[in-house]
Amino acid sequence: MIAFVPLSTVDGAAVEALLDRAFGTDRHARTAYKVRGAALPIPALSIAATHGDRLIGTIQCWPVRLMDDDGRSHPLVMIGPVAVDPDRQRDGIGRDLMTRMLAAAQAEGLDDRLMLIGDPEYYGRFFGFDAARTGAWRLPGPVERHRLLARGDAIPAVAGMLGPA
Repeated sequence: MIAFVPLSTVDGAAVEALLDRAFGTDRHARTAYKVRGAALPIPALSIAATHGDRLIGTIQCWPVRLMDDDGRSHPLVMIGPVAVDPDRQRDGIGRDLMTRMLAAAQAEGLDDRLMLIGDPEYYGRFFGFDAARTGAWRLPGPVERHRLLARGDAIPAVAGMLGPA
């Protein structure tokens, strides 16, 4: 049976090993890592999936902000990575992690300011994310514009730079 537990209760080395298996050891060079900077994940929104004593999935969320071109700061929550052990992909674990994180975000009052870099078909179809408001956002590295997604009433449709909170 799969258990969902706070990510903070899982060994950090196991999390890093899972992320390496899911995304490769070069993942730290990705734009998403630059956006979140040295911030710590938001504990209430960061969840692990375990099967017995084996870590099989994680979701992490990070405080970020959009500094718009008029100098206003818009606090946002960046979702990701959502990692599932390659041996367990297509078992619905990623969807379960997202569903649990969204419920936690609602409980924390953060569900109106969520963003991520990901597959628009998947995150749009299952979770209501789209790129409608992110077209003028700039990031500290390359991004495929159609993969810069957001959802929530507090998502600003303005030009600005996305970066660490």
